[in-house]
Amino acid sequence: MIQIVEIGKSRVLLFSRSGSLLRAPSDANDFISEAWSNEAEVLAIPVERLAPDFLKLSTGIAGEVFQKFVNYGLGCVIVGDITQALEASGALRDFVRETNKGKSIWFVADVAELDVRLGTSPLQSGQGYAPGVSAVVSP
Repeated sequence: MIQIVEIGKSRVLLFSRSGSLLRAPSDANDFISEAWSNEAEVLAIPVERLAPDFLKLSTGIAGEVFQKFVNYGLGCVIVGDITQALEASGALRDFVRETNKGKSIWFVADVAELDVRLGTSPLQSGQGYAPGVSAVVSP
């Protein structure tokens, strides 16, 4: 199940924790299709939807998937605890730190953190977002 959530002026597609995994760059197409079908600007993808190798940067999966989202004009937020993966990889720590400084890809602990981040530093389009979930819209 997915939810469409309006956070400020941003339409966010919140994916459920269960469902198909992001295993390869081609899997991003399903997420892009859902975003376009629901006129969403930002994808919020739970960490549970990532294949085990996704956060192993040497596989190249994360980089290719994120690049695809950016190329299609979508912001992407990975939501959930990635502490173990961060502890295991200095490269991943650096990657997360750098992407979280940007406006296209973020890693956040939970939806509450996403709400705060969108309120202070919008993803992708640079519009002026206001914090607070203002509406939940059925798909």
